[in-house]
Amino acid sequence: MSNTKPCMKITLTDTKPSIFESKIGGLGYIPHDKDFPTNSYGNQLRLLAQIECDKIQLDGFPKKGLLQFWIMTDEDLGCPWNNQTNQDGFRVIYYPEIDRAVTKEEIESKFVWNDYDYDHVSYAFYECGVSFEKSTDGNMKHDKIINRKNWEKSSWHKIGGYPYFTQQLDPRTDMENGEYYDFLLFQIDMTWICGKDMPIFGDTGVGNFFINSEKLKNCDFSNVLYNWDCC
Repeated sequence: MSNTKPCMKITLTDTKPSIFESKIGGLGYIPHDKDFPTNSYGNQLRLLAQIECDKIQLDGFPKKGLLQFWIMTDEDLGCPWNNQTNQDGFRVIYYPEIDRAVTKEEIESKFVWNDYDYDHVSYAFYECGVSFEKSTDGNMKHDKIINRKNWEKSSWHKIGGYPYFTQQLDPRTDMENGEYYDFLLFQIDMTWICGKDMPIFGDTGVGNFFINSEKLKNCDFSNVLYNWDCC
C-alpha cells in the first residue's frame, strides 16, 4: 500500500491578484448582494485565503468557482477550541459562480474595522498571489523531521495530501467521528509574506482545515474542522 497521497502544492508569489484570483490575505470576492462574513458579535472576519477551484487538479474538488477561508483576527485566529467545527470565528464559503461585474471599490465600501484590526496586523492589509503545482505527499512522521529544512519540505502550503502539526497533535484523534474529516481541504504554513517582516499565519505555526470527502464532492462546506498550532 502506498504511503503517498496526491496534493496541490501552493507557492506564494509576489503578485497583485485581483478580487477574482487565488490569493493569501487581501480583499476577497463578495457578490453584490452579500457582505463580509461576521462572527456572533458582529465583527467582520478577514480573508485568509481564496482558491480558484479550476486550478486544483484533485478528485472530488470543485471544478469551478471560488473557495474562500475567512477567520477572525483575534488571539485565537478564529478557532473555536471547544467545538472546532463551529463556523463563528471562521467561515468556509464557496461561490460556484462569479459575477465579474463586482468591483474592488464595491468590496472596499463594505469593509468595517473590527475590534481586532487596531491591535493585530490584519490579513486584510497584506496579500500575495499563489501558484499551484500537482504533486504527491508522503506521510513523514514528526520524529523524522530533524531540522527546519526538512520541515519545510514536508509541510507545504497545500490542498490534499497529509496534514502537518507542529505539536504532533491531530485534533481528529480525540473525536468519536474523527475519521469523518478525512480530506485536507487547506493547509497554511507560517512563512514570511512576500518578503515582508511578518508571518502570514500565527507565529511559527500551521493551520489546517479538514472536510469529509463525500461532503467535498457535493460542494457542501457547512461541516469543516479548523485547527492551528505553533511551536
